Amino acid sequence: MTEPLFLDTDCLSTFLCVGQENLVLQLYAGRIGIPQQVYFELRRVQFMKNKVDALLNANRVMVYQIIAGTDAGYLYLKLTEHPDQGYKIIGSGEAAAIVLTKEYNGILGSNNMRDILPYIKSFNLQHRTSADIMVEALDHLLINEGQGNVIWRDMLQRNRKLPTDTFTQFLASRK
Repeated sequence: MTEPLFLDTDCLSTFLCVGQENLVLQLYAGRIGIPQQVYFELRRVQFMKNKVDALLNANRVMVYQIIAGTDAGYLYLKLTEHPDQGYKIIGSGEAAAIVLTKEYNGILGSNNMRDILPYIKSFNLQHRTSADIMVEALDHLLINEGQGNVIWRDMLQRNRKLPTDTFTQFLASRK
């Protein structure tokens, strides 16, 4: 797997806020893209800005821009301002991550399934949630189930939205 992973604000911040960004970095080394809009959103929280700046300075992640007047720029405006009938207007970070995922044939990292699922289906995008990334970390032996439960609990305590109360419950729901 060599596709880039484009993270929206919620997905990346889920790992940043509990100090577990290393899981994403190990799984997607050299392939992590942060839309400029996501970077701007994360800069509003000082500790997240500091972490992302350190990752950028170490060349662990890259910031991607969407250029106005291009197909990607028009699609971004469509998603954030004038979606097709039956589709919702979505946030700038989510829209940018979707547009870049489509443009670079990558993987979308986003937790907001309610708003973005129609776009994922329409554009036939590969997709990962924070919960999916946790399972990948388990599958690659970066964590064990117990560690996953601790990280999951910490994420919930930081008001991150996850599909179940525990990592163990999420694993069971996938069977």
